Formats: sequence, C-alpha cells, structure tokens
Amino acid sequence: MVRLGGHAGADPETAYRQAAEIGADLDADPLIGTARLLTGAGLLSPGDVLDRYEASRARVLGRAAELAGAPRLTSAVQVMAPLAPRSPDDVAASAAAPAGAAARRRAFGGRLPESAGPMTLAQAINATLTDALAARPGMLVFGEDVARKGGVYGVTRGLLAAFGAGRVFDTVLDEQSILGLALGAGLAGLLPVPEIQYLAYLHNAADQIRGEAATLSFFSQGRYRNPMVVRIAGYAYQGFGGHFHNDNSVAALRDIPGLIVASPARPDDAAAMLRTCLAAAEADGSVCAFLEPIALYHARDLLAAGDGGWKVGYEPPERWAAGHVPVGRARTHGDGTDLTIVTSGNGLWLSLRAADKLAAEGIGARVLDLRWLAPLPSGDILREATATGRVLVADETRRSGGVAEAVLAALADGGFRGQAVRVTSEDSFVPLGDAAAAVLLSQQAIEAAARTLVR
Repeated sequence: MVRLGGHAGADPETAYRQAAEIGADLDADPLIGTARLLTGAGLLSPGDVLDRYEASRARVLGRAAELAGAPRLTSAVQVMAPLAPRSPDDVAASAAAPAGAAARRRAFGGRLPESAGPMTLAQAINATLTDALAARPGMLVFGEDVARKGGVYGVTRGLLAAFGAGRVFDTVLDEQSILGLALGAGLAGLLPVPEIQYLAYLHNAADQIRGEAATLSFFSQGRYRNPMVVRIAGYAYQGFGGHFHNDNSVAALRDIPGLIVASPARPDDAAAMLRTCLAAAEADGSVCAFLEPIALYHARDLLAAGDGGWKVGYEPPERWAAGHVPVGRARTHGDGTDLTIVTSGNGLWLSLRAADKLAAEGIGARVLDLRWLAPLPSGDILREATATGRVLVADETRRSGGVAEAVLAALADGGFRGQAVRVTSEDSFVPLGDAAAAVLLSQQAIEAAARTLVR
C-alpha cells in the first residue's frame, strides 16, 4: 500500500516522481479498488458509492468547521495539564486500602507477611504485589519468566499459585510485546504491572513508554490513559553478565514528561513506594517505572556480616497510611552536620556504609535517599543541603546524563550557595566480572570525596 498525495502539503511528488508512477499508484488506490469490487459484484451502484463518499466528506468537513473556532492553548500550564495529573489525597487513600482480612489470609496462605519477621528487598516487593493483587481485581502481573519460575530472582514467586494464570502469566521474550500488552490492558481499564527482566532490555522497547504510554493522556487532553507500573530489575554491582544484565543508565526514562520514576533501595521504602505507584496509576492514570536494584534484592546486612541491617519488617495494613510515601519525597538517614550525601539505589547502601566510616573519623554526614528520580524531590534536596552547607552527590549512574546532573541543577536553581561536588560511575558500559569495579561508583570513592569536601 502506497501513500497517495505526498508526505505533506510541502511535498509535491511531481517534483521527483514520474507522472506514470503517480498514475499507477492512483490506479491501485485501495479505496477505489474496493468501490470497484462492490459495484462489480452488484452490491452498490456507482451512485451509492459516490453518495457514501460525499457523506463522509461532509461529515469530516463539518467537524473541522466546528472545531475551527475552538480555543487555542496559550500557556505552558494549559499544554502540560494532561501530562501528570496529581491527586495526592486520592493516591494516599488508595495506597492505604488493603484487601479484606479473609482475602489477605487466602492470598498469603494463612501466613501474613507482617508476622514473618524482617524481610529482604525481594521479599518485601513480593509481599506487596501479593497484597495488591488481593486488593485490586483488575491488576495483572506478567513478563518473562514471572509466573511458573517466579522471576529470575524469585521476586514473583508464588503469585501464579495464589492468583492463577489469568492474572499472573508468562509472556514471549519480547519487551515490545510486553509493554504493548500493558498499553492495551491499561486502556481497557485494567491495572497492568509488567516486568522488564533487566534495565538493559528496556531500551529495546523504550518507545512503547515514550511514544505511546506517556503521550496518550497528553494528546487526548486526558480523555484516554494508559496507567501502568513497569517493574524493572536493574542497575549494576551484580558481579556477572556485563552490560546485557548490568545497566546504570536511566537517561532514557528521566526525560519523558509526566513519567514517574521510582528507585527504592530499602525493603520498607520499596513496599510503600510500590503501593504509591499502584495507587497513582489507578487514581491518576500515571505511567510509572519502578526500578529495583538487583544487587540489593537479597541483601541482608549493612555494616557487618550478620548485622541484618538491610532487612526490615513488613508493615501491617493499619500502618500503611502513617507510612505512606508521596510521589517525589526523599528520605533522610542520620543528622550529621558536616555534609549531606545525596544518593539513590545502590548508592544508598554504599553511602550509609561510607557515612559510618566517616563518623569514626569525626565527620558527621547525613544521607538523603532521593527515592524518586522523576519528579525529583528538589525541595528535600535543598533543605538537607542547606542544613550542612556541603553536598556530595554519590551517583551510581553515569557522569554524563546521570542523576547527579539533575541534583546539581536543582541546587543551583534553588539558590544553594554552599559547596557541592559529585562522584559518579564512569561514562562506560559495565564490563564483565571484577573489571566492573573500575568504572562503577565505590564506597571508597564516596569516602575520599567526602574527606576532600570537608577538609
């Protein structure tokens, strides 16, 4: 099938195509061909065909005339209104609403997660997905190996048995198909939670988010929406797989207007933030990317082997409202007055360890976990920066196009007059094995930069 009439009004095909070529295309016009078939079969007369054609023309021109006098968009506020609707009260209420007690007991097989003791990040996400599936009948969880296998890292283990193949299912090994399915499911009124197995795989299908999901509400002025929460296992420090399984680039996500980008590191934050994303998708039609640091999935300790410092108990539903995490709010760890370390993802684990080392040297550091990469918690950044007057951005993403650039810009825009430096990963793909340490952010680099900044 060819395009008839040129690409646009400024594209006269006669300037570069022969008349015979254009004529041959017109002879093959599928509309004319259909009319020819209908009249040849005696189903319509030539007059009937022309009447339908003119009726369609009149309908289109009439609609165009009706819209010609419609008000034009004249401000950025008007243009951007459909991009990221926010109803924080509705989101908070939805995030704190669990399934009934009986439904929760069935979903968890009688053993409620709040009674299971401290959990890892992977366990907390699994429990939160279970709770959400029990509370939201229209929620679907799907992706590569998420059902029968329970995910590459066991994060979705048990969900298929609890909720059945109609709601938890495996897909083909194709990211475009996974996100395309999510687009249709969201448009149909469901709440899709697709999984992208590794952040590096997202780039195969990023336009499904950039060009489709995130734009539907914008171009329809909010009349249509594609709500979804895309879970993405990502970042580096996994010790295997090279750049196909380790990817510390989030630039492709951070510049999509209206997209919520969540980046939890601790189990309690992951549970609360996932509830928030699901509620935002449901209440506001938000498109959310939920970045899960693979290297911390099964982490148990923080400062020393056996300390259990990275495991946290699962909050019972009656505490969800008090522990609600609004979109775009950071979290501060510690109250040091010498410097503020701003970080996220795996950087939080590294920075908290570095802060402990620095404390032994008499340097008091507070650590701000961004938690949300879009929208960036600019107000929290500026507040915690002002509290110490010195800022070290510890960023596991790349130096160019990384999160640190946005943090430093937020400080500058906010009028911060103190000292601010950054330490990041290199502008490199992640190599195999131990070589990864040569290009990734390290605890030692954070400590060295902090000492230089303070002294």
